[in-house]
Amino acid sequence: MTTAASLPILDLSDFTDGAPVQREAFVARLRETAHHIGFFYLTGLGVPPGQVQELVQTARAFFALPDADKQAIHMANSPHFRGYTRAGDEITRGERDWREQLDIGAERGLWEAASATDPWQRLQGPNQWPASLPALRTVTLAWQDRLTGAARQLLRALALALGQPEGHFDEAFAGTPMLHTKVIHYPGRAPGESTQGVGAHKDSGCLTLLLQDTEAGLQVLEREGPGEPRWIDVPPLPGTVVINLGEVLEILTQGYLRATTHRVVSPASGVSRLSVAYFISPRLEVSLDPIALPPALAARARGVDADPLNPMVPHTGRNLLKGRLRSHPEVTRRFYADLA
Repeated sequence: MTTAASLPILDLSDFTDGAPVQREAFVARLRETAHHIGFFYLTGLGVPPGQVQELVQTARAFFALPDADKQAIHMANSPHFRGYTRAGDEITRGERDWREQLDIGAERGLWEAASATDPWQRLQGPNQWPASLPALRTVTLAWQDRLTGAARQLLRALALALGQPEGHFDEAFAGTPMLHTKVIHYPGRAPGESTQGVGAHKDSGCLTLLLQDTEAGLQVLEREGPGEPRWIDVPPLPGTVVINLGEVLEILTQGYLRATTHRVVSPASGVSRLSVAYFISPRLEVSLDPIALPPALAARARGVDADPLNPMVPHTGRNLLKGRLRSHPEVTRRFYADLA
């Protein structure tokens, strides 16, 4: 196992506030990082002092609530896959993930009934919030807004890195992009139990921005170096979020950009881990066309990984729905029996 101080650290303010030479250097480094491993640390998000601490404290307060309070907003109540799930309720690669979590999306109403003809349209809808902790809504939605702004800037930098106009992705993410935040608690596991906090997977969206608290556990599959692929530890670094690319970008670039396989190993017994994962995808109805890469980049495209357990499709809603159906069988049985 490698502990990777080798993962790059990029400063977004070099792109948003830097001189032209800093912007160009950021884009060039982003291009190589996104092509080779697809994982990096990001600083320079302009987070106000205390916002991360407030988010972490509020998240811990949520997981400390009585079980009845959390069960009252269980995801099984929501056709939109919003709400609480207990440790073991979500499945990755056929095995139960040992994490409890709260799934939150953008605060939007239901899809217009007259036009809601496709199953993926059911993904849009209201969140569920615990009545006994009203601060959770304010704090998590503020964090989601903060990261949405950063993600939009990162997408503009990625467009330039791919030889496209800076606004290449703007239209697909305009208005109502698909936002998804997971507030996650990984309880410790006793020796001899499964170490799967969350199993090996790729993210199905476009970009992931992950806030880690203080406990390690995230691992990335490094495939670029000599020899066999190896798992690399991605320890928490104060003042950063961890960025990884989702399947959408791998599809659009025919594998020039890498949606990297990763997992979380459960902490030891008596130790817990907290993280907040934010995902952004285009609007649900968007089906993106492949990007016409410059010849020099196209020559380095590796093709899209073929995984029979996880076929990738370029349509946002369909791609996201297939992952939710597989991961949350209780919601699938209750609200999507027509797709069985």
